[in-house]
Amino acid sequence: MSENDYLLAWGAYLIAAFGCLVVWFRLTGWMWRYLREPLRVLMAVLLFSPTIVDPAKEQFAPAVAISAMDLLLDVGNNVWRAVADLAMYSLIALALYLLFVAIRWPVVRWWKDRRGETASSENEPTMREMLEQDDYPAESYDTQRDHGGRLEPRL
Repeated sequence: MSENDYLLAWGAYLIAAFGCLVVWFRLTGWMWRYLREPLRVLMAVLLFSPTIVDPAKEQFAPAVAISAMDLLLDVGNNVWRAVADLAMYSLIALALYLLFVAIRWPVVRWWKDRRGETASSENEPTMREMLEQDDYPAESYDTQRDHGGRLEPRL
């Protein structure tokens, strides 16, 4: 395998892995934020982590592919090295993600407090309460602007 073939194979794999990651982002889009983001980090680690195949030639391959081929086809003895690389990359990525969350959490809380989005929605009147008030101005029923009031469903 020449150097150009090796780079071409890695390029094709990276394009396919990026496509798989985009699909994974779409599949996990409906989930809760603190479940969705670690799953996305783990999938990125699974898709983009390399492991060494032949130390003499210094050639790398995707760790998932090496571990799958070694387990399913029983063709080599690199499965433990690939699993160890996957575990190491996963721990590093999750530690960096936890550091990112630890920094982001206070910033998001500060930003919400600054904008006044704390527990004020609990004290706001419902639409029914606003309609029952006689002296409530008619222009506040404007549908073009969001006034932050809670809207109760009609049963």
